[in-house]
Amino acid sequence: MKESLKEKIRLWKSLYVNAFENATNALPRVRGVLLAYNTNIDAIKYLDKEDLEERIEKVGKKRVFELMESPSEKVTSLEELFAGILRSIKLGKAMEWFVEDRGVRNYLREWGWDELRIGGQAGIMANLLGGVYRIPTIVHVPQNPKLQAELFVDGPIYVPVFDGEFKLVHPKEAVKENEEELIHYIFEFPRGFHVFDIVAPRENRFIANADDYNAKVYIRDEFKEHFNKIVKNVDLAIISGLQVLKESYEDGTTYRDVLNEVEAQLDMLNKRNVKSHFEFAYTANKKVREALINLLPKFTSVGLNEVELASLMEIIGDEELAREVLEGNVFSVIDAMHLLMDETGIQRIHFHTYGYYVALTQYRGEEVRDALLFAALAAAAKAMYGSIENLSQIRDALSVPTNERAFLTEEELEKEFGEVENGIIDMTDRQLAFIPTKIVASPKSTVGIGDTISSSAFVSEFAMKR
Repeated sequence: MKESLKEKIRLWKSLYVNAFENATNALPRVRGVLLAYNTNIDAIKYLDKEDLEERIEKVGKKRVFELMESPSEKVTSLEELFAGILRSIKLGKAMEWFVEDRGVRNYLREWGWDELRIGGQAGIMANLLGGVYRIPTIVHVPQNPKLQAELFVDGPIYVPVFDGEFKLVHPKEAVKENEEELIHYIFEFPRGFHVFDIVAPRENRFIANADDYNAKVYIRDEFKEHFNKIVKNVDLAIISGLQVLKESYEDGTTYRDVLNEVEAQLDMLNKRNVKSHFEFAYTANKKVREALINLLPKFTSVGLNEVELASLMEIIGDEELAREVLEGNVFSVIDAMHLLMDETGIQRIHFHTYGYYVALTQYRGEEVRDALLFAALAAAAKAMYGSIENLSQIRDALSVPTNERAFLTEEELEKEFGEVENGIIDMTDRQLAFIPTKIVASPKSTVGIGDTISSSAFVSEFAMKR
């Protein structure tokens, strides 16, 4: 091992330790966080080769394999369900298909699950921010049946209710027996998972989405009518779940009806100087994607990965740059972030990919880098344990090796931009923060890691700046 490599490892280890201390000391300064809009139930099934092959043979292997090669990306039959699962395994890619057929939904329920967790970006973040970081957290729940309410951990997690008067109560105290269970069936598989002649090139999951509410971004009346009261309790807001929007629905509504409501709520957040983060997710519909870009100037921050950043470059009109971003070129990623910031005026863009994170900001400060480091520890803890229950598990992630391959990327950045000061590059009117992440060799679960990264980075950064 070269001495310079040893020094580099030692430097980043020291930065990680300091970032953990700085972030955890700062978290109690946050008065409250608002999370909207998508909360549901995640029913996780760890795929078993023999069970899966038996079920596919029973349904009809030939037809399932045909559908796997020409997918509809929705589920109207058992054949399509298994085609989706096999395609996800074959490509090693995360996929999510909506289950339209009630018979398939009944089949999924009978197939069962290995564990239940709170799901949806807002739901996952609520258990982390409120349950682990102990920050008062107000979360939107489209439906709140007992099965879902019980999945929220104890802690300062609240939902708005109105029963003659407006109150914020823990979800377990606001159960609605007549409301629907919004279940996302998540089929997890490890790298090397072997079914028939298919071998998974990497670990991932297939999601069969049996949830009619989040699919339309349903916003509860209590949330809409008393939003001005909710906002008084928070410093920060994280918005997610808009990726599922369609151009129009059977009831005559369109994506614009939802976005008009979202925009009105953003205006109120901005009026009260509440900093907001948009957790972007891949949005299939181009018109919706364009509308979301137009909404970005209302946000303080946005978080995305290479697929999502490339999809925005396509809308902006630079298809060559989009292709280069997907190929993993770090300079193309940075160019795309600059272009997105130029187009929208947004103050903060957080890019996360396998091996490193980058944040481009219109302001300076080591807190930006420290927040990325803290987020990387939280992500590693999530991968190690499956779910995070306390801060000591995040501290444990300090022992996970830092991704040495990212050191080569850091050297490329130094050649291009000159000095990289402990992961920070001064770009005259902007700052770029770069960090190598922690890589967990055999993650217990991949669900919710992106949400863990973005919420931890956004909240801890602004906590440290207070």
